[in-house]
Amino acid sequence: MAIKLICASHSPLMEFASPQEKRKEQVVRDAFAKLAVEVKAYDPTLIITFGPDHFNGFFYDLMPSFCVGVRAKAAGDWDYGKDNDHLNVPQDKALALVRNVLDEGVDVAYSYRMQADHGVTQPLHFLCEGQLDRYPTIPVFINGAAAPMPTTKRTIALGRAVGQFIKSLNLENERVLVLGTGGLSHDPPTPQMGSVPPEVEEFLIAGRNPTPEARNARQANVISVGQRLAAGDKSISVPLNPEWDLALLEKFKNADFAALEAMTEAEIRRDGGRGGQEVRAWMAAFAALSELGEYDMTTHCYEEISEWIAGFGIVSAELKA
Repeated sequence: MAIKLICASHSPLMEFASPQEKRKEQVVRDAFAKLAVEVKAYDPTLIITFGPDHFNGFFYDLMPSFCVGVRAKAAGDWDYGKDNDHLNVPQDKALALVRNVLDEGVDVAYSYRMQADHGVTQPLHFLCEGQLDRYPTIPVFINGAAAPMPTTKRTIALGRAVGQFIKSLNLENERVLVLGTGGLSHDPPTPQMGSVPPEVEEFLIAGRNPTPEARNARQANVISVGQRLAAGDKSISVPLNPEWDLALLEKFKNADFAALEAMTEAEIRRDGGRGGQEVRAWMAAFAALSELGEYDMTTHCYEEISEWIAGFGIVSAELKA
């Protein structure tokens, strides 16, 4: 039975800012490079990637809790997928996944025109040598930005349902890689409905396909927040929380799904920041893996990197022998 898992934080600021402690950046990049070699050797026949969106592909005009990409392209934000925007989605398998998840009692949306932002494309970029379409990939969106969000319990149910789909495959011939991306503690300046002016609300409702100028202005604001946070300004963002991050990694290592299911949206926002909600992608990924058996998790790195507005963790897991 061939199945592997990789979960990682993401931050597009990796391409725009370097930590004052250069060692931190090198540790993260080395971990990605090591895992990229392993992924290439593994040569997955299918990647299922759980990831959030940051108001690049999903908006409040119609905001699902979960959505499977039957066809998908990169949104091109932060240049990830700008020149290589095709995701190689195996349509028949994506539809089979949707049917299986529905049969398991989890209502999931699906899209024939998904725009996957850096929450999906950055990990693929680093793990697949920049080739987003190298392997057949099914993107699964989990709302981690637009309140109200799915409960952690429901998110884990989604992951378990996807795990049942994986079990239905002929794993004698398949090599499945499950990815989860987001968080950990992470508080970028994502606007929130109800606390922004009307023009920003309109963007949150229907801001697809922004002009290059609008996208650049938005990205410049994120870069500025990272710089100010690194300089010690705690007024603009929830500070990174390594204690919370490491405790969360322990929960994943120990497959403590009861504790994960008990986490609330308000608790995550308080302790992990707005972007901390993205840990739902990790929850779904680990829940999917756990449906196939007990696993061993390896932590490849954890670094607190204010310049990237992220408690940056990278882990992998495999079934116990």
